[in-house]
Formats: sequence, structure tokens, C-alpha cells
Amino acid sequence: MSKHDSSSPRSFTRRQFLHTAALAAGGVAFVSCAPQRARFVSPNAKLNIGVIGAAGKGASDTDNCAGENIVALCDADEKHAAGQLKKYPQARFYRDWRRMLDQEKTLDAVIISAPDHVHAVAATAAMRRRLHVYCQKPLTQTVYEARVLRKMAKQYGVATQMGNQGSAEDGLRRAVEVIQAGLIGQVREVHVWSNRPIWPQGMDRPAGSDPVPDGLDWDLWLGPAPWRPFKAEWPEASVKSSRRRGRVYHPFAWRGWQDFGTGALGDMACHTANLPFRALKLEYPSEVEAWSSGINRESWPLKSKIRFEFPARAGLVPATFWWYDGGNPKPDDPFAHDGNNKPPREVTADVEEMMGTVPGSGCILIGDKGKVFSPDDYGAKFYVRLNDEKELLNGQNHEAVQAIPRRIEYNAFQGSADARQHLEWIAACKGGKPGYSDFDIAAYLTEIILLGCVALRVGQKLEWDGPNMRAKNTRAADHIVKRTNRKGWSL
Repeated sequence: MSKHDSSSPRSFTRRQFLHTAALAAGGVAFVSCAPQRARFVSPNAKLNIGVIGAAGKGASDTDNCAGENIVALCDADEKHAAGQLKKYPQARFYRDWRRMLDQEKTLDAVIISAPDHVHAVAATAAMRRRLHVYCQKPLTQTVYEARVLRKMAKQYGVATQMGNQGSAEDGLRRAVEVIQAGLIGQVREVHVWSNRPIWPQGMDRPAGSDPVPDGLDWDLWLGPAPWRPFKAEWPEASVKSSRRRGRVYHPFAWRGWQDFGTGALGDMACHTANLPFRALKLEYPSEVEAWSSGINRESWPLKSKIRFEFPARAGLVPATFWWYDGGNPKPDDPFAHDGNNKPPREVTADVEEMMGTVPGSGCILIGDKGKVFSPDDYGAKFYVRLNDEKELLNGQNHEAVQAIPRRIEYNAFQGSADARQHLEWIAACKGGKPGYSDFDIAAYLTEIILLGCVALRVGQKLEWDGPNMRAKNTRAADHIVKRTNRKGWSL
């Protein structure tokens, strides 16, 4: 454990204590209208961290913070988390994160790496306790939740970070400043695509139920989502590919279900759309329209294309943002796709000429003076082709790029992008500068992305009123924008 006492300063400062005592002595009740602000640990001390969702991505999130004190691990599936429990024997184990937050009085911060549907309820509970929060992407499952988290992070003054580790990449930050410097002129068109889903989508809920495995608390795993019976794997005849695709809900396959995940868009756009979102200072869209291979009330579609229309912003022209994911189902596996859903050939011709193929994911920004292409999910690399040039050139070596001064502060830590983004958050928890993907920007990015999920489920174009979180042309989106949680799991 760290040497600092992490409980007393979080409750009252000495001045607040003396003021309250004086009021009490005079027979006057003292009630603070404003919430207590978060406590920042000394740079020389170690954070006391609790982890919600210790297995899966939670394992690497925890390991990236292993230089601090990992005091508690929580997971609804004890067996799934067994490796982490062995790695951190000093950490106390919980199945219910609500109990962890109530009983671990010395916590300074939490990591939230549980499935999407748990993110918001866990993050709000942590922030009310003045705990700093690192939360995996997408930050929330609904538009309303994203708005709440953004507001609460500011209200409580906690250090926050969303787990889109590309934000730590030098390449992404350089591309942002190059585009904002006007190298490719006004950007009117953006194309972003993903090779996801790599889990089952486009299916109905399976019938029946299976015994809940030992070590898994299914009710806790469901959390705020509507109750449903546990189902282990699809019948062998339904899925002929890997064992991973045979799983119905847990682990990993939950991403394809509307009650638990946010599909390919929610999973990957927080990565791949991160660069254009920042570079173009995108605000609320005015229209969102989606097309898909077909969507039911249970799972996300196997293939989708979504159009976001963004109005003019200060000094910037209107922009059309296109998203593509998935593809056509494979003949031998209805839950797998061929990855053919990508931007039109005229948009990607120079990419194919340079690389020999169009990669499984990437983004392209088309401006009046040229284009920028990033060939991966994280924006680590980018290429530039100005209008008078015949081919895409490496952005870091491009002569016009080198003439643009740096103005964005880069991540100064060592290691992988994932490790560096965690270290940036840890420094913020100790009084340093806010993380580059703190909730102020990450919640905004998440909220806009999730409008695509809303449009998919509504099945019609949304004329969007961003400030009021509503579609002006239909009420069908209301229950998707803000869902009703199960009793005991409210925000």
C-alpha cells in the first residue's frame, strides 16, 4: 500500500472541517451544495487502483498500471480472471464492483474494462466517490450516458481517460496539427472503415438456456441490461468456424448484442474516427442516416454504412463523414463476413496503388488541396497526397509537412501506445495535465459515434438536435438515446 492516507483528505479539507465544526457548535446544520473535488496523489506516491473487469482487456489495462498499487480486482467471472488473481496476489477479489467501491476505502482510482453496458454505471459510481477513472472504449453504451459522464467528470474534477490508445501516438497528433494547419485545405469528405465485426452479428437470440459455469455470477454480469437466460455456445450446425465464434455471450461475443455491446461501430470508431474527429473539430451532426444488411431487435448487423452530416463550424466548411464496416456473410458461416464493405474505388484507388490492396481498416480525409490517409485503427502512420502530386507520400517525410511547426504537446512516456496512454492518465491523477483522451473530449467523440448505432436501430434518417439529444423528426430514437436500466443499476 502507498504511504499516503487516501481517505481523510477526500472527505474534508482542514478549513472545511473547522468551518463545519463552528456551524455545528452554533446549532446550524451545514450542507454543501457543491460536490467535493477529487484528491490528486503526490507525484512521488503510488495510486491505489481497483479494477472493474479484470480479465480480457482488463488484464492489459491492469498490467499497464502495474507500477502503482493494484489493491482490488473485480470480475463477475472468477475463473476468467484467474490469471490476473495469480499475477496480483496482494489484490482483494470481488465479483460485485459495487461492493468493491463501498469497501475499499483507500482507493484513488479505478480502471473499468467490463463490457460496454457496464461502463457508465460503474464510472458514475466511481466519480461520485471522487475517484479518478480510466474507462475502456467506447466510453458508454448510450448517447445519454456519454453526456452524463462528460458532465460528471467536470463536476467532480477527476482525472479521466478513455482507452483509445491511438491518442498517445505521435503520428495521430502530428496528423491532427497538419490538417488543422490547412495543408490539405478545407476538408469536405471523410471515409472511415473497419474490418470488424470479428464476432457474431446479424443473429437472433438463441432459444433455451445452459447451466451457468462455476465461478460466473450471471446476474452480476448482466448488470444494468435486461435479464436473459445464460447460453454458452451456439449449436455446432450454426457456426462452423472458430470456437470463439461459437460463444453466445461470454467471453468476448457480447459485442454483437444490442443489450451489451455497440457493434463494430461502437467498438472501433473510437479508434479509427479519432483522428478526423479531432482534426476537423467535429461538433454535433445535423443528420445521421444508416444502411445495413438487416437489423433485428437483438444484434447489430453484419454489414453497415452510415452517413453523418456535420454543419459548418468556426472557420470550417460542412463535412460529410462516411462509416463502413463488415461485409457479406460467408457461405460456410452466417456470422462471418468477407470484409468487402469499404469506400468506393475512386476514393481508395491511390491507396490500392501504394499498398497493393485496401487495408482492412483506415481513414481518408479529402480536402480542397489534397488528402490524408491513415492505414490502421490508431492513426500511428499517415500519408499525404497534395493535388499536384501523383502518389501518396509518408506524412512524416513529406516536405510540406516538415515545414509545419509542432504545436500539440506529444506524449512523453516510453513504451507501447497503450502503456503510454495509461501512464499519461496516471500522471494526471497525480496533478499533471489532463489526458489527451479525457472524458471532456472522449465523451463527446463517443456520443457522436453512438448516433450511428441509434440510426441503425431506428431505421430512418435522423434530423439531429445535438444540444437537446433528440431527433427532431421522430420519437423512435428516444428510448435508444436513453435506456431504462434494471433495478439496482441506475446511473
